[in-house]
Amino acid sequence: MPSVKTPGWVFRDNILFRFRIHGHSLVNSFQVKFSSLRINNLDSIQMTDDEFEQFKKETSDIVPIKQTHVQRIVTSKKPTDAQIARQLSASTDPKIDNNTLSSDYVDMIDPHDIIHFKKEGVQEGVYRKLRLGKYPTEAVLDLHRRKLEQARHDTFEFIRDSRSMELRTVMILHGKGARSNPPALLKSYVNKWLVELDDVLAFHSAQQHHGGTGAVYILLRKSERAKQRNRDQHSR
Repeated sequence: MPSVKTPGWVFRDNILFRFRIHGHSLVNSFQVKFSSLRINNLDSIQMTDDEFEQFKKETSDIVPIKQTHVQRIVTSKKPTDAQIARQLSASTDPKIDNNTLSSDYVDMIDPHDIIHFKKEGVQEGVYRKLRLGKYPTEAVLDLHRRKLEQARHDTFEFIRDSRSMELRTVMILHGKGARSNPPALLKSYVNKWLVELDDVLAFHSAQQHHGGTGAVYILLRKSERAKQRNRDQHSR
């Protein structure tokens, strides 16, 4: 027996029929079933052979709809000139924030806690020299008296610009935040942000003479140009 899955359609003998109702000419159980169909779109409806014959008579004047407006869409794997232009505009538009650092939830730390992080692959000897302050500090960012959103912006820009200038070891002065409310708010976020940045290989709270737990040493990823220069020097 035929089955109806959605209003306006009947499937029978591997043929899908589109129908419309003329007035109240569909009667008895057939009328009740289509009334039910309008209320419960997904209910399956079964019709007997007699009901289906009656249905064909009621819908004999139906003309198939001609689909003249459908166009084949051909997609290209390569971006169009317009797409490239939009991408360039987005990358240079100052209104678009490319900052990936999050100012959402942060795990709070104590003002006097030592913060530290090391990505896999960083040699222990390199990390030891970093935490002992043995590397020269090539740039410093002071975040004292910065509001959270401004600090987020400045931290992102500082790391990005330091990397573009091929700097390897830099420092951020975030303060201990012992008197802030809540305590160590900015320090907690700096600890979170540095982990989120791909260009940061490692960091560790500074030695006492460099600011102690109110500052952090940062080791940045070596640029591709610097890596190539090293390869060229060793190949000579």
